[in-house]
Amino acid sequence: MSQSHRGQFGPVSLLVLLALPAGSVAAEPLPPLRINPALLGAGTPPSLAAPAAIEDAVAAQPATSAPVKLEPVPTAPVEPPQPRTKAAPAPGTQPAAKAARAVAAPVAAPAAARTPVPTPPPRQVPVPPAAATEAPRRPEEPQAVPLQQAVPLVTDIQKPQEPPQVAERPALPPLYSAHVAAGELPAPALQPSAGVMPHLKRAGETLPTFITADHIAGRNDVEVVADGNVELRKRNSILLSDRLTYWQATDEMEAEGNVRLSRDGDRVRGPKMRMRMDESTGFFEQPEYSIRRIKTGSAATLWTGTEERASAELTTGQGAATRMEFEGEGRYRLTDATYSTCAPAAGSDPDWFARTSDLRLDYDHEEGTARNATLVFKGVPILYSPWLSFSLNNERKSGLLTPTFGSTSRGGVEYTQPFYWNIAQNMDATVAPRFMSKRGTLWNGEYRYLNRSFSGTMQGQYMPDDKLEHRHRSSYSLSHSQDLGHGFSGALSLNGASDDTFFSDLANGSAVVSQTNLLRQGTLSYGGGWWSANLLAQSYQTLQDPSLPPVTEPYRRLPQLTVNANRGDLPFGLNFAFSGEHVNFSNPTLVEGRRFTLYPQLSLPLQTAVLSLTPKIGLHSTRYTLDRQAAGTPDKLTRNVPIFSVDSGVTFERQMDWFGNTLTQTLEPRLYYLYVPVRDQSLIPIFDTGIADFNFAQMFGENRYSGGDRIADANQATVMLTSRLLDPVSGAEVMRAAFGQRFYFSTQNVGLPASATAPAEVLRSDRQTDFLASISGRVMPKTYIDAGIQYNPRLTQVERFNLGGRYQPEPGKVLNAGYRYTRDQLGVLGLGQFDISGQWPVFGGWHAVGRFNYSTKEGRMIESVAGLEYDGGCWVGRVVMQRLATQAQGSNTALFFQLELNGFAKVGSNPLDILKRNVPGYGVINQQGAEAPPTTP
Repeated sequence: MSQSHRGQFGPVSLLVLLALPAGSVAAEPLPPLRINPALLGAGTPPSLAAPAAIEDAVAAQPATSAPVKLEPVPTAPVEPPQPRTKAAPAPGTQPAAKAARAVAAPVAAPAAARTPVPTPPPRQVPVPPAAATEAPRRPEEPQAVPLQQAVPLVTDIQKPQEPPQVAERPALPPLYSAHVAAGELPAPALQPSAGVMPHLKRAGETLPTFITADHIAGRNDVEVVADGNVELRKRNSILLSDRLTYWQATDEMEAEGNVRLSRDGDRVRGPKMRMRMDESTGFFEQPEYSIRRIKTGSAATLWTGTEERASAELTTGQGAATRMEFEGEGRYRLTDATYSTCAPAAGSDPDWFARTSDLRLDYDHEEGTARNATLVFKGVPILYSPWLSFSLNNERKSGLLTPTFGSTSRGGVEYTQPFYWNIAQNMDATVAPRFMSKRGTLWNGEYRYLNRSFSGTMQGQYMPDDKLEHRHRSSYSLSHSQDLGHGFSGALSLNGASDDTFFSDLANGSAVVSQTNLLRQGTLSYGGGWWSANLLAQSYQTLQDPSLPPVTEPYRRLPQLTVNANRGDLPFGLNFAFSGEHVNFSNPTLVEGRRFTLYPQLSLPLQTAVLSLTPKIGLHSTRYTLDRQAAGTPDKLTRNVPIFSVDSGVTFERQMDWFGNTLTQTLEPRLYYLYVPVRDQSLIPIFDTGIADFNFAQMFGENRYSGGDRIADANQATVMLTSRLLDPVSGAEVMRAAFGQRFYFSTQNVGLPASATAPAEVLRSDRQTDFLASISGRVMPKTYIDAGIQYNPRLTQVERFNLGGRYQPEPGKVLNAGYRYTRDQLGVLGLGQFDISGQWPVFGGWHAVGRFNYSTKEGRMIESVAGLEYDGGCWVGRVVMQRLATQAQGSNTALFFQLELNGFAKVGSNPLDILKRNVPGYGVINQQGAEAPPTTP
């Protein structure tokens, strides 16, 4: 078929030609049909006017043979062949703006390169002028034509037995895109869905490549050359350029002119690119890049390649380079490059960036390495390193960590350079030498490990020579816990220091500086369902600060065995409980001994929906075997004390309105009676016993002492009234208020003797205790309060009082205020402490943070923290000063400077631990996650 006749035959005319028997004379050429170019190639069935045109054209010829009756030939939609070159558009239609290509790489050949099967040209016959421009129309009232004139060139035509079938080109349904191009249907729009996941290519799978451009040419199964507004799409990848050459055999492409590549959240643009898409290998010249990755632990993201997405779940690294090499999926190498996580303003550099001669980004291992790296902040170089390694996604990695700088009054100017070793997924180590201008070098080390059945931490500090003390100094700490299986578990805790003032001289933080007794303990436990046992070995290293009064060394427990049991399935609803203990107390200067205790108990819980009643009876039996007793004091002592109690309570509820919200209010009165007869215990030494803190929990306890060396006599009743406000939907507690008091029916006979640190306990003679009252909860939106008071009605004075409140409207905004007061405790004068802390934005990106903790007893500051933070969007600056009181009536001052570059590094000393410990509710203003801890493999 000649080029000029392409697109002039409809499916029906083709079937008529195929229906002619072999050897018959070919029919005359038919008038052209009207074809819509927008639907060309879309498989759209032709107009119903086509068969009529064929019939009219056939009817115009004279009959040459006997009449033969022809039945209508059924039509079958057949896609017309594609032209080699652009065909002239039909009159009255617009030419297509761009050529569209769909290439099934690397097997399918381009449509433009396909060679049509040649067909013999039909004989040319004169056509009326109107037929050349417009297809004939069926007249409104067609005239009858003798059938003898319908087929003038055919003789003895046989009726076909069945319609001809075209097996070579199966019928195609109309494509949605063809109707969109014709303007008959709207363009589709994708809706976001959390359940849609990216396509994961399987091994050996071949995915199609789609190319559109103003002009497309090439060779079959070899190459495709596209010019003008080129767009290539393939598996989450979009490539735009002015010119593109695509080699199908190797799935390789070369793009030139304003090249823009979007792939799985990554974007690169530059003048030229050559790449193999499936292998992710190639290069980009003079690129500007932006690489986005999902943070560890975040939900998966379906990338479309066109969205501008800013999310806290993503980390973005961007910059420019002279050359970018793709070395496989997720691996890049850049020459003379910059790297930053900041999004710069148009025409300006980012606030910070790293300039390097050779940069490697490996997102498979979440690691970046740079050579000859210079860190630039606000246009000023602040750090240079010949080799730099950093994490790309807050993942742990081996290498030098960012150094910290600081200053303390006891150590002078300080510099710490940590080295991190990521040994395995569940194991790491850190070595951090700390250089102090006044004292020397303190080596710090930490080793962490984690497994399914055990975990632990080992820490150590060592200073070969303290310039101020002229001696070597050290400390260590070991913590290990393990599940031994079959109900057994174990734990080990070892701590030690070389001298008594190690922590006050070299440590930071009030919790560490104030350490006096360093625990050394090992435990072996068993849990068997309704009973359990624990074996303990415990001792201490006591630090004696020479500037403070002597500290009595606690008793060692070598060993201690405890057994507990509880059965609630006895007949008649009885509940059986048991606790037993055997312990050996050891001390180098005090009385030593062994204590053996048995305490069986039997109770009967009775409960309804409103009322509860639980009577209980038990026998507390203790036997002592003592050493180093004073002359005339027995070495063996026995104590048997029966204990009886009744606990009862009632619960009432009602609905109430609370600031426009419907809540459930409860009223819960509770009455507890306890009787313990008097037993003489004056000869029993004090190993581990002291007065328990008087609070609501202790009011309902059986013994006012902690430890087993004293069992307080009691004939008393405790009354408490509690009211709560509950959310009826979630059951959450909004507010709680409680009031209680204990009433005695006898005077106190058992007390504690005098010790080296406290006088003897003054026995009670009155018949009632102090009042206890408390209120806590959310009093207003975002406002919380917690208050408690202990009031002595006999002396009309407050024994203890604490009041605290917090206002936190949103993360990064918090105000805390509190006051604590204690009047007396075993001869020690009362104390009072004011504690105010907070974090609040002041202006711009500046945030103020601080704490003020003052003791009225000592008349000095206990701890104070003041600092400023600035959030620059992709970086945070912090300056914090801390002043901490020490045991030697002195203080230690520290100054912290830190520059945190989001997703890259932290430069300077880190004050975050101090801020989180001193400011309840403190929030990191840039919301960057801390370094991930080891995880179980």
